[in-house]
Amino acid sequence: MTEAGRRTTARRHLEQRDRFEEISPELGVLDESAFDDLLDEAPDEALALLADMTGATDERLRQLARRLAGRVMVDVGRTGAALRPGLGRLGTSPVDRADGDVDVDRSLDALTSWRRGGRPDREDLHVVHWQRPTTAVCLLVDRSGSMGGDRLATAAVAASSVLFRVPESCSVVAFAEQSVVVVSQDQHRSPDDVVVDLLRLRGFGVTNLDLALRTAGSQLARSSAGRRITVLLSDCRATTGPDPVAAAADLDELVVIAPEGDSADAERFAGSVGARWTTVSGPTSVPEAFADVLGR
Repeated sequence: MTEAGRRTTARRHLEQRDRFEEISPELGVLDESAFDDLLDEAPDEALALLADMTGATDERLRQLARRLAGRVMVDVGRTGAALRPGLGRLGTSPVDRADGDVDVDRSLDALTSWRRGGRPDREDLHVVHWQRPTTAVCLLVDRSGSMGGDRLATAAVAASSVLFRVPESCSVVAFAEQSVVVVSQDQHRSPDDVVVDLLRLRGFGVTNLDLALRTAGSQLARSSAGRRITVLLSDCRATTGPDPVAAAADLDELVVIAPEGDSADAERFAGSVGARWTTVSGPTSVPEAFADVLGR
């Protein structure tokens, strides 16, 4: 992560982007009003440009862009429908952790003590209550090859969408030849911080899809959730490592999200492993794609 953050983009390269000089008219300046105008007119273009600016060689501009990106991309990730929790089921919990009817079988010793005039230990009293099955998600972000602008912003919004929809049990892993765990399954991190960390990951190296899928399996194994989903954000062109089909078969549930216009390999891979798949046209289409594939 630290090494990836050292790679920066010179201002002369950023100046080749449309509207850049409106948003940053001089060194160390980021005009948020001009950015908001572009965001209203062409949101995907604005988010892609902002993602590129988070890697600017201009240190002050880089800091301002990362601060803005942490807020804006989290807001975009929270749009769209929330994850449907699924069918409910009956569960039991200690009386001080939930409301419900007394579970006579689990509480028999405590009730017997109470009938004899004693004072039952609250930890021995259980209630039956209705609860939702939990869902765990691991997001795999492909950072191999050329990853900048649009795809970088898409990855950041995707992470925000996962953290918004499954805040209690999610992980985020960026991968190329190696896998980098940005958020582990048993860790809680601010969505703003996660977005900024992902935006540091410029494209690099070959694609070890097998390792990425096995890393997802290891992360999700930490969760006791009834539904465990791996979301693979990638074009699925594996260029190193073993054939990823076996690793995919070991996962409970796999969803593939590929870039629109570059999805042929992803479609073939999803078909070969029985995974659901969809495409995204840019960062602003991510939340609805997540709501669609995770809610089925």
